[in-house]
Amino acid sequence: MHFDRQTLSDQDLLEFYKRLLLPRLIEEKMLIYLRQGKISKWFSGYGQEAVSVGTALAMDRDEYMLTMHRNLGVFTTRDVPLKRLFAQFQGKAEGFTKGRDRSFHFGSQEHRIVGMISHLGPQLGIADGIALSELLEETKRSTLVFSGDGGASEGDFHEALNVAAAWNLPVIFVVENNQWGLSTPSKEQFKFESFVDKGPGYGMNASKVDGNNILDVYHEVQRIRKEIAVNPQPHLLECNTFRIRGHEEASGTKYYPEGLIDSWKTKDPVQRFEEYLEEGGILTAEEKKKIKEEFIEHISSSFEEALKLPHIVPNIEEEISDLHSPHKADVVHKPAESAEMRFVDAIADGLNEAMMKHTDLVLMGQDISDYGGVFKVTEGMLDKYGKERVRNTPLCESAIVGAALGLSIKGRKSMVEMQFSDFVTCGFNQIVNNLAKINWRWGQNADVVVRMPTGAGVAAGPFHSQSTEAWFFHTPGLKVVYPSSPEDAKGLLLSAFEDPNPVLFFEHKYLYRSLRGDVPTGYYTTPIGKARVVQEGSDMSILTYGLGVSWAEEAAKDFEGSIEIIDLRTLSPLDEESIFASANKTGKVLILHEDVMKGGIGGELSALITENCFENLDAPIYRVASLDTPVPFASDLEQNFLAVNRLKEAISSLNAY
Repeated sequence: MHFDRQTLSDQDLLEFYKRLLLPRLIEEKMLIYLRQGKISKWFSGYGQEAVSVGTALAMDRDEYMLTMHRNLGVFTTRDVPLKRLFAQFQGKAEGFTKGRDRSFHFGSQEHRIVGMISHLGPQLGIADGIALSELLEETKRSTLVFSGDGGASEGDFHEALNVAAAWNLPVIFVVENNQWGLSTPSKEQFKFESFVDKGPGYGMNASKVDGNNILDVYHEVQRIRKEIAVNPQPHLLECNTFRIRGHEEASGTKYYPEGLIDSWKTKDPVQRFEEYLEEGGILTAEEKKKIKEEFIEHISSSFEEALKLPHIVPNIEEEISDLHSPHKADVVHKPAESAEMRFVDAIADGLNEAMMKHTDLVLMGQDISDYGGVFKVTEGMLDKYGKERVRNTPLCESAIVGAALGLSIKGRKSMVEMQFSDFVTCGFNQIVNNLAKINWRWGQNADVVVRMPTGAGVAAGPFHSQSTEAWFFHTPGLKVVYPSSPEDAKGLLLSAFEDPNPVLFFEHKYLYRSLRGDVPTGYYTTPIGKARVVQEGSDMSILTYGLGVSWAEEAAKDFEGSIEIIDLRTLSPLDEESIFASANKTGKVLILHEDVMKGGIGGELSALITENCFENLDAPIYRVASLDTPVPFASDLEQNFLAVNRLKEAISSLNAY
């Protein structure tokens, strides 16, 4: 192994050695602690240290690095305190996630590190968003993100590289090619010879280095960073290495062919660099001994300090409150003047108000720029705010939602328009596992609004008409908003942009051009989490949202009695106070939603009312929903599918009690 020091001094090389040695010694200790039961699991980067350390040394401290589970060397090189790091491994409150996530599944803004989640690949899209912010701010900084060779088979890898290339983002994609994905060798993962072959296909430069040679890694990353500073663009870097240990300790290494580990041990990155320094007279035996002894003492004492920390005492209130970033919504009252607007125009008006107030806000979505979106919500905004803030995206929903989170990590607001809410399945992982959980995991807010054109009644068939809100209603950490009127559509949208937490904003497509109403002109907000009494009544309550409000109002006209209609407006958080007040008042409750019956929001509402209002109910709770089938295309079939087809009959039956 040849080490090219270039302009590095002897002192630099000694510092590199110390940085390389520390994670190795921690690895050795962790294996002992694992067998002693002092930590629960360990994903070893033994033998791969040069990649983590070399890249971290090459990056500036104010440049973000997005790590995987074998990148201990990034954390140590960025001087994350060992006591706190070990507290994280032990599941102590003093760790980075308060015991809610393990090992390297966390981030630290202080150290400009964003850790992984278990789903390999989503961190790549987040890197795109961080890099986009750097590009918009013209900082000349790069963002570096890791993937393994196995994880590079995920769709997120393709999406993130495609977006980065299309937008000329300053991202360094580092593939740690350790030859194995758990027990599956690379030859069974892909057919190409090298990841370098992939670069030109995306329209980006690519290179590879010996990942066991810390100087090669360092110099190559330095070179790439200098190029990117002058000409922002992504780069794919392959670092060939090998994990001496198993995927994690429980998996072992029995699947490795005989002699493979021994052959790679001859290329050990720590041992070979140590020998190089000794041969050059840069590292003496006495100095080597002293460094190791000091490190071992520091590791042991830090671990013991962490071990002495008290075990976490569960606090239900804290667990729930940490789901969201703290936010006190200051209601901005409605201006006196108003104008009649269609539902779609009210949303567009709200977007314009948000773009003027939040000058860091970036809108992203398919065809939203020149074309104005398929529903023309963003029409004309390109001319007003420019292509940097109103961005067409590739068909890469996962990467774009990830990019939105990356923008939030950098302190910017963003909006993602799903062309149809049905397409959110392609970005589902980012929403339910990253956006929803990140504040609860390590205190990082996700200041992201995802607009979701939704619903049936427009003859669009099963893949453009689904009601998808219940998927996210079930997920802690998300806020789910679903307006029914033009006035609320604008006010709730502006509240969503004020909120530093992830908000899924559902807009019924049927209402876009069929519903008109007076909308206050100028800036105002409608509180998230507060239902609206559409009309008061005494004989029964209809709880609904979205298009269901229009259905309920129409049905109530033909009812001889008095129906109270409650527009939920916000599904998460629910306004339970208003729900219970209406149920207790009328004694009869009908829950109406367009979504299918099974697993729908109506079931949860029914349970809540039963548990809290049972003694005041005069009849069973009725649920009216659409058929438990996909949404059909033909008009007659679609009308038969929709809940409104059975609403009046249900009202009559409930009234008969």
